[in-house]
Amino acid sequence: MGSRIWNNFPNMELSKTDQKLVLAEHLRTLRVDRGLTLQELAAKSGISRATLSRIENGEVSPTAETLGRLASAFAVPVSQLLTPMEQRLQAFVRHAEQIVWLDPNNGYSRRTVSPPSGQLKLEMIECTIAPHQRIAYDKPAVLGHEHHLVLLSGALSLVVDGERYELLPGDCLRYRLLGSSCFETGDQSARYFIALA
Repeated sequence: MGSRIWNNFPNMELSKTDQKLVLAEHLRTLRVDRGLTLQELAAKSGISRATLSRIENGEVSPTAETLGRLASAFAVPVSQLLTPMEQRLQAFVRHAEQIVWLDPNNGYSRRTVSPPSGQLKLEMIECTIAPHQRIAYDKPAVLGHEHHLVLLSGALSLVVDGERYELLPGDCLRYRLLGSSCFETGDQSARYFIALA
C-alpha cells in the first residue's frame, strides 16, 4: 500500500481506523524514501523511537505537536504529512473529499481544503480548536513559511516568534514563521482558515 491510497478514497468513506493506517503508511513511506531509520528520525524530531514505531504501525495517532515535529524533521508543511502532494493539478475538490485529521488529545481538527499541489504554492486549511487548549510548535516545518490566518469564530491567542496576538472573529494575522508558535484558546473554541504559501 503506497501513499497514493489517499487519492483513492474520499475522506468520508474511510473509517477512523483506516485513516490512521493510511497516515501510518504515508509517514513510513516518507521516512524510508529519505533513507532514515527510526532511530535517525527520532534524533531529528525529538520523538522517541518507540513512539515513532507505534505511529508507523498504526497503533496510535500522532498529536498536532507530534505532526509539527515530524514536519520539521522532514522539512515539509504538515499538510504534506496528511495529504501527499498532487503532481497534477486537482482543480475541483468536493467538501466530502477533503481530508480531515483529528487530534482528540487537543480537541483539534484540520480540514485540508485545497490539497498540496506540485503546480501551485498556496494551500488552504480550515482548523478548529476546542476551548481551553494549547498547541505549541518548537520550530517551523519550513523556515520562513508564509501564513495568512483569518479567525472565523471564537477567540484565539497566537504567539509567533515570541510576540502574542489576540484574535477575534474577522481578524487576520499575516506572518512568516521563523521560530516557535503557540495556539491557545480560552473559554471559547476557535475556528479559522489559514492560507500557506
